[in-house]
Amino acid sequence: MPKAKSVLSTAASLAASAMLIRSICNELLPTDIQDYIYSSLHNLSCHISPQITIVVEEFQGLSINEVFDAANVYLGSMTTTSSAQRFQVMKSEKEKRIGTTLNRNEEIVDVFGDLRLKWKFVCKQVQATKNRNLLQQDNNARLRSEVRHYELSFHRKHKDVVLNLYLPHVLEKAKAIKEENHMVKLHTVEYGCWDANDMVLKHAMNFNTLALDSELKKAIMEDLDNFMNGKEYYTRVGKAWKRGYLLYGPPGTGKSSLIAAMANHLKFDIYDLDLTDVQSNSDLRSLLLSMPSRSMLVIEDIDCSITLENRDSKDQAGHNQGDNKVTLSGLLNFIDGLWSCCSEGRIIIFTTNHKEKLDPALLRPGRMDMHIHMSYCTASVFEQLAFNYLGISHHHLFEQIEEMLMKVNVTPAEVAGELMKSKCKYAEISLQGIVKFLHAKMNEQHKVTN
Repeated sequence: MPKAKSVLSTAASLAASAMLIRSICNELLPTDIQDYIYSSLHNLSCHISPQITIVVEEFQGLSINEVFDAANVYLGSMTTTSSAQRFQVMKSEKEKRIGTTLNRNEEIVDVFGDLRLKWKFVCKQVQATKNRNLLQQDNNARLRSEVRHYELSFHRKHKDVVLNLYLPHVLEKAKAIKEENHMVKLHTVEYGCWDANDMVLKHAMNFNTLALDSELKKAIMEDLDNFMNGKEYYTRVGKAWKRGYLLYGPPGTGKSSLIAAMANHLKFDIYDLDLTDVQSNSDLRSLLLSMPSRSMLVIEDIDCSITLENRDSKDQAGHNQGDNKVTLSGLLNFIDGLWSCCSEGRIIIFTTNHKEKLDPALLRPGRMDMHIHMSYCTASVFEQLAFNYLGISHHHLFEQIEEMLMKVNVTPAEVAGELMKSKCKYAEISLQGIVKFLHAKMNEQHKVTN
């Protein structure tokens, strides 16, 4: 203990001496000599002081420093339960909840096992200058009037623990917080690239409310969960960590609703790609490479969007010279070739009303791993719709309706439309309307067959 006090006393004396020397130097010595003296004193102080400080700058070149971003999220989650005297709150329209972060030059203490670590959020005002080199490198660069960084201070003997365990812990916690607060966004192509003004997906569909055959719904959820938990397995067997789903069936059977439920379940942003907006294979490659990991690529009505010629077709060369130069070979290379390994955790979904029109090469495992048939309304689908719209799980008309559904082809969308028409709080009236609707459909189909 006396030895520790002696060290602290020496450090304090050095600090006082440094201030005195700085004052004298500023008056008498040239700037170059001043800098040399300050640097020498600083190095001496660092050797004696038991504390060490890591500086986490906001930017790494022109990119956001991932560690700074993680610290911002991690420390923001601690502000309301810490001893911080001042912190900021913020929320954008695209965020789920109010966020918090440390205020300028505020400090916060974190405990990691037996370690006590002190964070300080340092902000310095700077004079904005027109940096032409910066603007030439990045047209979107903003001239900031404030430079920000975090200072993380701790005992020097814990340096290895902080670098190898604590900071990775901060990164993982920040990632988990982001995923919990993430709102699914919908991206589309605009002027050859993904629209920067992404829209929040306000589709509330989830697997609890999705009107789909119960066994099929269970199988899809298990497949998604196995995929999300299988990153190490995919790496071990040498496969790209991606999964393909083909949704096929008549219009109105819930393909779009299933996509929304999958996105909300995984909390993956949706990148909705209309192939008619893509001019060439190289443009397609650029779009897919610019998609982040853990995202969902959706190509709806793939049989109708463009004519994807068979790879062995003699007309392939002529097609390449047409207005749209996206080819089947090009699409296959990007979803299952070397380029498909350039991101992780990607979900690829194709939808079609006519599976038989698609080239078999597009459907094989490794490209479309799970084929999901979206069929007409069944008993379990109707029961889910009745619960969604009427809030009931049982009714004496259920049996009659379910028997009729076995004899007539109606889509879940048609049944949902009938339930919405009545907008009646009395289930009896709404279900009588469904019975009447099904009778009319049966008569209509009977006339067609005769």
